[in-house]
Amino acid sequence: MIDKARELSLKILYKIEKEEAYSNIVLNDELNKNRKQLTDRDIGLISELVYGVTTWRLTLDTIIRKHSKIRLKKISPWILNILRIGIYQIIFLDKIPKSAAVNESVNLAKRYGHLSSSNFVNAILRKIEKKDFDELYQIKDDIERISKTTSMPEWIIKELLKNNKIEVVKQICESCNIKPKITIRVNSLKTSVDELIQVLKEKGIECQKTNYENFLIINQVKNIENLDIFRQGFFTIQDISAGLTTSILAPEKGEYILDACSAPGGKTTFLAELMKNDGKIEAWDIHEHRTKLVEENAKRLGISIIQTKICDATIYNEKLKEKFDKILLDVPCLGIGVIKRKPDIKWQRNKEDIVEITKIQRKILNNCSKYLKKGGYLVYSTCSIFAEENDKIINEFLEKNNEFEIFKNSVINFLPDTEKDGFYICKLRKK
Repeated sequence: MIDKARELSLKILYKIEKEEAYSNIVLNDELNKNRKQLTDRDIGLISELVYGVTTWRLTLDTIIRKHSKIRLKKISPWILNILRIGIYQIIFLDKIPKSAAVNESVNLAKRYGHLSSSNFVNAILRKIEKKDFDELYQIKDDIERISKTTSMPEWIIKELLKNNKIEVVKQICESCNIKPKITIRVNSLKTSVDELIQVLKEKGIECQKTNYENFLIINQVKNIENLDIFRQGFFTIQDISAGLTTSILAPEKGEYILDACSAPGGKTTFLAELMKNDGKIEAWDIHEHRTKLVEENAKRLGISIIQTKICDATIYNEKLKEKFDKILLDVPCLGIGVIKRKPDIKWQRNKEDIVEITKIQRKILNNCSKYLKKGGYLVYSTCSIFAEENDKIINEFLEKNNEFEIFKNSVINFLPDTEKDGFYICKLRKK
């Protein structure tokens, strides 16, 4: 009999790879479709296998190559993912016996392949030992060793080495494999930090304060978006680094603010909360379905000052010249700083993407900077940690626009760690 949790994990992994879809979106969709047939234990195992295999794919494939005479490109995508699931359990999940990992994988191979497929899976998995992973640390070349022991593509490591020492790059790559903590932002329009902590405790949810105002870390909670206090708008799920982008802009009551890349609205709604829902915020996105997300978030949080517009920030609009008091530009980026939350980024991006994304970033900054009033402030941010998307963009902009300056050395480079995502934030002032 086929184990339903492992079978659904296989289907999700196949869909992620074939459609180049984000793992969190596909996982949530499939869990919602099948929730009635799944136990909490099933859901936990599916999440573990999907994120685990997606995170460690390069390492798992390295181990498959060691034991398989058949090249990876010649192996059926279904069978390849069955091997990845099996090896991930054997190497990384101590609570699952090797025999169970092998047998369940063989059963899957019988359904999604043929007799020789199941024999192939059985032969490979029976050879796998934890030492297959440990041996990767003996690789002498630094880049290859870091790549195979942290499952990070070599091109990303080489990019990071342009501005970081090898020890720092190693730490970055290792931190991208740490399971992210869930941080929430308390909605100050509806409650206080202490009040929400009390409510969470009453619901049996553990939480801790952080060093950042309005942000809490919560532990061991499932289906957080189904909580009544979430639906009632008492908090938003948001990483600390993303929230600081808004805090550093320091919006005030009564101001007219532009969030030019707003969807899904986490930073936009935080702007409104800091403004005490007093003033006006224009929230742009190029897709209507994404501006709807901003509107839904604002409604849930009790915010009325956000006006959404379908607008392309890469196209200049003369009518908006010097209209805004402050501007937030959380521009599209490669997302290298949030790999621990979206591990598929590693496999969907390549070095050539840097050229295309930086063109977009330059256009948005150049255009939107013209919309800022004299004496106003603009925050440029990305969830990437490549200098090409960050310092290089800002330095080029300042060379061509001497009416702007970095405000009080406010440039922040967060590298990903156990508490925060990797993020770049720079606050500019128009003289």
